Amino acid sequence: MDILRILISVLLPPLGVFLKVGIGGAFWLNILLTLLGYLPGVIHAVYIIAKR
Repeated sequence: MDILRILISVLLPPLGVFLKVGIGGAFWLNILLTLLGYLPGVIHAVYIIAKR
């Protein structure tokens, strides 16, 4: 299931984080990072999914 979440995170990073942790601090941080630049959002999303 994590592989599917990582693939989703490459396309839509906030969605991948939302599926893993729900709406919380990590989700809002990922939205901010994605707005600042797509790559930081992807890196953060993959990190969150791999960490938990």
